[in-house]
Formats: sequence, structure tokens, C-alpha cells
Amino acid sequence: MILLSSIIFAGCKKPYNPPAIAATGSYLVVEGVIDAGSDSTTIALSRTVNLSSKVTINPVLGATVSVQSNQGAVYPLTETTNGKYVSAGLNLDNSRTYRLSIKVNNEQYYSDYVPVLNAPPIDSVHYTITNNGLNIYSDAHDPTNAVKYFRWDYQETWIIHSFYDSGFISNGDTVLGRTQAQNVNTCWRSDTSSTIVLNSSAKLAQDVIANNPIISIPSTSEKIGGEYSIIVRQYALTGDAYNFWTNLKKNTEQLGSIFDAQPSQINGNIHSATNPAEPVIGYISVGSTTNKRIFILASKLPAWLPTPSVLNCMLDTELYVYYPKGSNTPINQVNEFINYDKGATYNALIPVAPVGLPGHPPAGYSASTPICVDCTLRGTNKEPSFWKFNL
Repeated sequence: MILLSSIIFAGCKKPYNPPAIAATGSYLVVEGVIDAGSDSTTIALSRTVNLSSKVTINPVLGATVSVQSNQGAVYPLTETTNGKYVSAGLNLDNSRTYRLSIKVNNEQYYSDYVPVLNAPPIDSVHYTITNNGLNIYSDAHDPTNAVKYFRWDYQETWIIHSFYDSGFISNGDTVLGRTQAQNVNTCWRSDTSSTIVLNSSAKLAQDVIANNPIISIPSTSEKIGGEYSIIVRQYALTGDAYNFWTNLKKNTEQLGSIFDAQPSQINGNIHSATNPAEPVIGYISVGSTTNKRIFILASKLPAWLPTPSVLNCMLDTELYVYYPKGSNTPINQVNEFINYDKGATYNALIPVAPVGLPGHPPAGYSASTPICVDCTLRGTNKEPSFWKFNL
């Protein structure tokens, strides 16, 4: 009976493709904050893509973007790359209200006029050590009691090392020693926040945010295996902006189980003047942000063992003169596997160390795949200007 029921149940299954997966609509998405102070303003424009589409990034190019005050002042933004529009510090008058104007292919969009709301300073960014890793928090308060709603994002940077340290490089036909500028053993990698971090003091007796969770890092993460830094940015929100971000968080991060909130319409403060019925995704706030950076050394943490980000790395030995088994004709393995202008494939191996007797020319080199040797495939070997660690 159990077997029969399983067969019947399996036979009743039919694929379900909801209309949203293949919907033809492509809606404008506006991301960014109008900075009222001396920092630059960056607005990113894109359009939504279907869930079934293989395209994940759909930037809007060639738009005309500007900030407008309620007194008629206009501050144009300049297009850079990938749908980003940038202006240097605007230094806006805090007594005015401002909106964003966007014109794309004869379609006009405006955000609502909103007041300037500057974020108070971040009191501290700190962390606690748990059995499973690190929890990073921020503290803040507003002595003027003007800000009750907050949002944070962050950028992490950490040092990475190649699995094998290479002292040699091929120029295509010859293996040479590496210079310091050609270092691929030590790099820095960065990542930005992928979650929406919000909090409010509206229901508290004092306008204080304490031990606000920013990010948790597992003990096995490569990030905290050496040197790690995080900069946390703090934004001040109006009540309407806070509701928008709360709704967006529920729709993007808290769906998946029967106990989670159901998807709902995300209503921002940006509208189409050409077609008022057209949905536009985004919320524009105006105000300066504050930030604080901390550094964390692995030597200050428990002796955790990070999981390598690159697995299955192996060294091979490639010789200038090698006789394949059963052959009297030698082959040049260095040319065949390392020197990419002499016969090596596109994924040429990178030489690591010389092979042979001391005091004699190398008989060949140990070598491995690029991902195991060249850390620039996962980061940059240019030290960030803010990096304060002494390597």
C-alpha cells in the first residue's frame, strides 16, 4: 500500500511555473543616498530581470540624473560605469528639502522631496568572541533626539595568501625570478554587506542604540585567518524610509518557510511622471553618513583553523629534459606546461620553486595551477591606503 501510494502521489506532481518567473515587466531600480555633506553621492540605476533570465545585472545607461532643491537649485550627477551616477560633495543647505530627478529615454522619474537628516556619530564598533566565531556590533546615540531610525551597511577587507608562494614567473618563453611588483603571494580581498541592517530607538526611553548586530563571522572563515578590517556606515532614516527598508528586508531575507511573512508590495518614494501607474523600486533619503573602522588580528583570537578557500592544490614537477615512460625522445615539460608561448595551454601552470642540485642551473620547476599560486585571481596585490597592519 505504501509503494502504491508513493507511485500515485508521484504521478500527480506537475511543474508549477508562476507568472512572475517569466513576467515581461522591467522596472526601474534606484539605489543610493543623496549625501548632504562633503562626501560624494552615488546613485545606481538598473532594471529588474525575470527570475528565469540568465542576466543578473541590468544597468541603466545614458540617463540624466540630478538632485533638485525645493527652491529650484539643480545639482547634476555624472555617469561613470555600470549604471552609476556620481557627484562630488554637494554641501546642501539643511533647511531645504531635496529630490532626485531621473530621465531615461524620454521617461521622467522623480522622488518625493525629503528633508535633510544627518546621521549622528557612531560611538563604537566592537566584537565578541563566541565558540563558533565573531559577532560584530555597533553602538550609537543621538544627543539631539532627532534621529529615531537607523540603517547600517559595511565593507569588509581581509588579507589572503596564495596556497603556494611563487618566486618565479614565466614571460611566455622563459622562467624568470619575480620582482616585488610581481608579488602574487599576498593580496587583499573585499566584500560589501548583503543584508539589510536596521534598528530603531523610537520605542525606547533614550535615543540610544547599543550592541546592534552588524555581522557574524564563523571561526572557519578565511576572513579572520590573518588580518581583517571592517568599516561600518550609519544612515539616519525617516519613519517612512524605515518602513520601506523593513518591508524590503522581509521580502528579500525572511521568505522561505511557512512561518515567514508573505511577499508584499514594496512602496518607495520614487514615481514615474510619464506613467504614474508604473512601479519604481527604491527610496531616496538625504543626509550625511557617519562611519567607523576597526581592525582585527588573528593573533588576538582563539587558535581557529580557517577552511581553505582553494582546495585540491597540488605541486607538479616540470623538467627541461624529461623522458616519458617507454620513450627515448625527451620532452621539455617547462615549455609544455609553463611557458605559454612555447606550447603550454591557456591554463598554463605557474612556477613555484626551482628543481635540481644546488649551485647548478635548474633542471626544472615545481609548479601548480594559477588559482593555487596567484592570489590576484581572488583579490588585489595593491595594499589599501587605510591598511594599518605591518606585514
